[in-house]
Amino acid sequence: MIPSPLTVFFMIIYLLESLTIILQSSLIVAVLSREWVQVKRLSPVDMILISLGICRFCQQWSSVLFNFCSYFNPGSTYRYMSVFWEYTNTLTFWLTTLLAVVYCVKISSFTHPIFLWLRWRILRLVPWMLLGSLLISCVTIIFSTVRHHSEVQLFSMMQSPGNNTVTERLMTFVKNMMISQQMVALAIPFFLFLASTVLLIVSLTQHLGQMQHHHTGHSNSSMKAHSTALRFLAFFLIVFTSYFLSIIFCTMHILWEMKSWFWAGETIIYAIVSIHSTSLMLNSPKLKKGLKVSCCGLEAA
Repeated sequence: MIPSPLTVFFMIIYLLESLTIILQSSLIVAVLSREWVQVKRLSPVDMILISLGICRFCQQWSSVLFNFCSYFNPGSTYRYMSVFWEYTNTLTFWLTTLLAVVYCVKISSFTHPIFLWLRWRILRLVPWMLLGSLLISCVTIIFSTVRHHSEVQLFSMMQSPGNNTVTERLMTFVKNMMISQQMVALAIPFFLFLASTVLLIVSLTQHLGQMQHHHTGHSNSSMKAHSTALRFLAFFLIVFTSYFLSIIFCTMHILWEMKSWFWAGETIIYAIVSIHSTSLMLNSPKLKKGLKVSCCGLEAA
């Protein structure tokens, strides 16, 4: 298959974005691993970030391998490669949600007994929540494997001569099952993320309003910090919501055939992923320091 010039353009952009995400993920893992070695411990947020960095690294490599192998050599063998991408994508959603939950519990000023109980136990709960995210993602991969096996069998049956009416109906059923599974697997962590982020925004907005009502010179720095945090949360919410909607849109419209606009969709999705990773790095003091050190090292070289 010879791609058109426009397709080649989007392929190049997609590759550049993939390399950027791989480098970002590698830097996150390297900086936090060095911190782990030096101080012999990781904070709950750092544990989530290093897990997210490893997951993003594996997800991006699986995306590159599956997309190019399937495009240039379409066949049933490569369909199984997407199962690993679905696993890492689901795990990415749960890790991002876990990060939002931890921030909500630690930063919000709610005094409800549930929040007070979580704030007291969150440090000990994070490792178990990470394990739970892994197990939930493993459950979803079982359904993905069954679905892809059915897809491969139906694809082989459609290549054989004869009446394919029943096969086409089964293929439609598998397509609908794919959409339903992706909706359920991604919607649950996304709505938990949405609830946690909105609660945190509400809490910070209420606190900012109280500080403005009792405005003093001493509170200027706190007000600026709250305003910055609110802007970051709003941006973070928009970016992750865009990623969720992009994945759902592509799941519903790009199923088996590699359309000419497939690479444009991939470019949009991973541009959002790169922006998301960049925002995480720039809002983490440790990662920001590691980024500055890396940049200084490149300039010195």
